[in-house]
Amino acid sequence: MDTNASSPPVAYWQLRTRRLTFERRPLVMGIINVTPDSFSDGGRNLDSHAAVDAAARMIDQGADILDIGGESTRPYSQPVDAEEELRRVLPVIQEIVRGSNIPVSIDTSKAAVAEAALEAGAEIINDVTALTGDPAMLRQAIQSQAGVCAMHMRGTPQTMQDDPRYGDVVEDIFGYLRERRDQLVAAGLDPARLALDPGIGFGKTHDHNLALVAGCRRFLDLGSVLLVGHSRKAFIGKVMARENPAWREADRTYGTLGVSLALAAQGVHVLRVHDVLATRQALSLFTACRGGE
Repeated sequence: MDTNASSPPVAYWQLRTRRLTFERRPLVMGIINVTPDSFSDGGRNLDSHAAVDAAARMIDQGADILDIGGESTRPYSQPVDAEEELRRVLPVIQEIVRGSNIPVSIDTSKAAVAEAALEAGAEIINDVTALTGDPAMLRQAIQSQAGVCAMHMRGTPQTMQDDPRYGDVVEDIFGYLRERRDQLVAAGLDPARLALDPGIGFGKTHDHNLALVAGCRRFLDLGSVLLVGHSRKAFIGKVMARENPAWREADRTYGTLGVSLALAAQGVHVLRVHDVLATRQALSLFTACRGGE
């Protein structure tokens, strides 16, 4: 991938038992929310059989990673306890691992959930609190040697959209991620196992989100895998409505594809999306039109 960044390109992401390499296109992480209340697909995959079926479809469509979550982190969502979170996600992870070789990520901020998911075969801990929400999470991540994604979030899901403000949103979040990266590595986390996520939609206004997308190349200077989760988020609907008020309630898949290509052009390593097939097809043409770069 041609990033045009000042730091050396990242060649791979080391996971618990394997590594993912980055070549011509971003990797596609498919989202499976085993929840009743996630903002875009809440309830659709709450039944474990439905979630496993959704996983099988995403694998057939070309997903490189599956991200399984059992607790919604949408604005003003209510937390669930670890027991309920595990009840939702463990059967799904076990069945995916049993039936495929695709790497599985557990989307959680609880060390107990991460531990059980890794024991079931997960490879990655995707933590929206950047491993700050549970004092035991960092130790769990280091001991398990899992891949880790640490995300920026202002506050908590219950408070993050209460008047978020930044001086320069790109530089402020760059500074946070740099500091958090340094803290995690100093504590013993292998930097090759670390991905960073600027946290689009987590404590940001619509304009903040657009600025982050436009400036995402800046985060490559951190020298870590860059993962972005932008799929179907509210800022996409707002931009579409500015263009045409009739699009305010439109399907955000097409807008998400526009953002995905903008991120791919900047060298983002992993795109976290709901619509795997559409994303893979768009990236296929994007790559071909760039001469296979």
